[in-house]
Amino acid sequence: MRIACPHCGLRDVQEFAHQGDSSPQRPDGLAAAENAMFDYVYLRDNPCGLHEEFWYHGAGCNAWLVVRRNTLTHAIESVVPANTRSTGAAE
Repeated sequence: MRIACPHCGLRDVQEFAHQGDSSPQRPDGLAAAENAMFDYVYLRDNPCGLHEEFWYHGAGCNAWLVVRRNTLTHAIESVVPANTRSTGAAE
């Protein structure tokens, strides 16, 4: 699999570290209930199809990216810097 880093161009997946689902929203600081924080940290969906994930380009530009890919085929639909993406989960 190759990922098109917006800063470095097309790179092999071995340059990146997969960091998981990009859709969970962290509960609000000190006001967060213990159950809400547990859910945020430990409970994740395992979707089949299009999914947005965080990837870290550790062997390149050190950028955090949001990769939208099909978890069934591994086809990558889009790659954007994490700090420029719109909020919201993949559909």
